[in-house]
Amino acid sequence: MDRDMQQQADVVRQFNRFYTVHLGLLRGRYLETDYSLSEGRIMYELSQNPGCTANKLRNKLDLDAGYMSRLLRSLTERGLVQGARSEHDKRATLLSLTALGKTTVADINRQASAETVRMLNQLGQSQRAELLDAMRKVQDILSPPPVRVLRAGAAQLADARHLLYEYFDVIGVVLRDDDAAIRAFLNDASSAMWIAYVDGAPAACVAMRPLPEVPGAAECKRLYVADRYRRRGLAEALMQALETHAAQAGHDAVYLDTKDDLIGAIKLYDSLGYERCERYNDNPQATIFMRKRLR
Repeated sequence: MDRDMQQQADVVRQFNRFYTVHLGLLRGRYLETDYSLSEGRIMYELSQNPGCTANKLRNKLDLDAGYMSRLLRSLTERGLVQGARSEHDKRATLLSLTALGKTTVADINRQASAETVRMLNQLGQSQRAELLDAMRKVQDILSPPPVRVLRAGAAQLADARHLLYEYFDVIGVVLRDDDAAIRAFLNDASSAMWIAYVDGAPAACVAMRPLPEVPGAAECKRLYVADRYRRRGLAEALMQALETHAAQAGHDAVYLDTKDDLIGAIKLYDSLGYERCERYNDNPQATIFMRKRLR
């Protein structure tokens, strides 16, 4: 399979999954078949997860209990869905597709693929690549990969360096941390650094260090979320980890500085309860100074 064919196959696969699970065609009849979109969703879910209960299926599809009951009764009467008592819980009925139901789902999938190919044939190669990229972003938002927030140590030096250097370039930081300063965040017991990993990749970071100028205070430094991982709540998760650690370490407040043009960061800090305060350091780039009391 050449590159163009592989690219089109990727687009078809990604689009079909999104199209079937999240959108459908939103017409009265799903793909001009004899089934509603909700009925198509039920059959699709049962094809992927045979043996699930009606309650589990209803919760996943977010359907009204009465409506779900009517849909299942209709699909059962038409010979598409069948139920069997669970051997482990006699009160539970396990649902699955009949042979006719499986054939029907296969036919719907073929129709969905044909409809997708028809739409893709109207696009040029660059538009297909753009569509595939957009679909991946949609899938990441609707089904985000696992996120892990880790307090970094010496083993995460390379990841910390990568994120901080990217942060320095993006923000245009003048006073940059060298490797010794980064190691201090990682190894100094009075400091700390956290890294958020998305599907195993380093995506965001924040650091904390004591603030000798203000007794009982810590300073938040280097909060950064790589552009491709934004709008996933990573900054909030990192700040929560920092504030919890600061409180447990006996600090009464967290201070931070930022710049007027970092509108997104300022909105985040406002939403987390940080308030404006007097300048507390000599950072030449900082124009806004904020503080949050922890106790």
